[in-house]
Amino acid sequence: MEPSPAPGELGAMLQAAGDFASYPGLHSDDAVRQFLERCPLPKLLGALQSEVDVPGMVETVTECLDKVFCSRYGASLLPGYGAFIQAGLLTDSKGIRKLACKAVLNLLDKAEDSAAAVETVVQHNLYPVLINCLIEGDEEISTIILDSVKRLAEIPKGAEIIFPPDGQGSVQLDRVAFHSSSLARIRILSLIAKLFTVSSYTATAIRDSNLLSIFEDEIKDRRDMLKTLSALEVLYELVEHPHSNIFLLKTNLLQLIVDVINDSSADSVIRSRAALISGRLLSSADAFTVIDQSCVTNLLAAIDKILEMEESQNTDEIESALETLGLIGTTTQGAHFLLTSSNVARHVVETSFDRQGRGRQLAALHAFGSICGVDRQEDQMKLDGQAEEYLKRLVYTTAANSSKLTPSALLLSILQQDPDIRIAAWKHGTTAVWQSTSLCPPRIFCMKKVYLNSSGS
Repeated sequence: MEPSPAPGELGAMLQAAGDFASYPGLHSDDAVRQFLERCPLPKLLGALQSEVDVPGMVETVTECLDKVFCSRYGASLLPGYGAFIQAGLLTDSKGIRKLACKAVLNLLDKAEDSAAAVETVVQHNLYPVLINCLIEGDEEISTIILDSVKRLAEIPKGAEIIFPPDGQGSVQLDRVAFHSSSLARIRILSLIAKLFTVSSYTATAIRDSNLLSIFEDEIKDRRDMLKTLSALEVLYELVEHPHSNIFLLKTNLLQLIVDVINDSSADSVIRSRAALISGRLLSSADAFTVIDQSCVTNLLAAIDKILEMEESQNTDEIESALETLGLIGTTTQGAHFLLTSSNVARHVVETSFDRQGRGRQLAALHAFGSICGVDRQEDQMKLDGQAEEYLKRLVYTTAANSSKLTPSALLLSILQQDPDIRIAAWKHGTTAVWQSTSLCPPRIFCMKKVYLNSSGS
């Protein structure tokens, strides 16, 4: 325990601490050093640990110390105060606990010697206490801890605290999740998502520790809509990571997501989010070499069912389904599968030229362009012969079933719509179609500048 300030000096110290805390912005290292020469750090910490009842003292000192530890000089002192950090994390005072959480983040983020910072975490057993604060603290404290643990994982020796090479760490996140509340499990999922993006080491460790099964468990149990949606939101962030599909597609997650999309009792928001997650999972070139294609077939059947809904059904869900098809069609492998192994791509083509719903039409045009290659590298833009033949057939069939009769007339019809539709047609949709399939006569391209200029672009 640090020495408390003498009664005669407490008032002057609190006045100085209040002035220091109220300074706008961050203090320089020199300013922090000069302040601590007048108000030594041990006495400031001693004031927090004392039983003296002075109104506003805890708030004033914690705000002051927060400013101190936010500086590089202040953070450099933290390795010598690991015991205080530990005590602060264990206290019932929210203000002191928050200060201790931020002190850990500053220790890891600003300390010049990362090895000394990690040694402080080990020596004072801070990681288990942080996890306990994560699952029991309020939202503000849990957010700070998520950043702290992520920063710990970014330091090689720190990552070994979370995922020991022998797999025998003091904290097993899957066990913690099993014994935690619904809210705490979502926080642990958020932590897993953050750790997953740190490095291939942490991503592999997460897979090897079977932590991805926590996502499966949360998605399987759909009795609580809010809980399921929260888990899907975290998973949606996770699948943005470039190598996520390498790990996630080897689990049962995609099949579980298909089950969610097929669940008519689930809220449309949940089904929409599940559909977009599946699209992200299948939007990389490696996806179709990893996943069982029967699972993709089941997914496309589920999306086809959504797009077969009547006009009165949920528009947002239909737009999400169209966007999902565009994500799947981002790669040549995905586009080939959409066009040759399923009839679901017809919805994209038909809706691209359907004026019944502006939002749907825009979503379809974007998906149309993705399937045709607008998002791919130039050398990978074109479809193979079989897929191109299917695409031509879809476009000609759509034209024949409309009043326009020809593909070029269809294009002209959407170029006569509002600016967003016209721009989407050229930039995201039909330009790629005509370039990859030669469906449209050259005279149409001469009109491109006229139509885009008339839209104000």
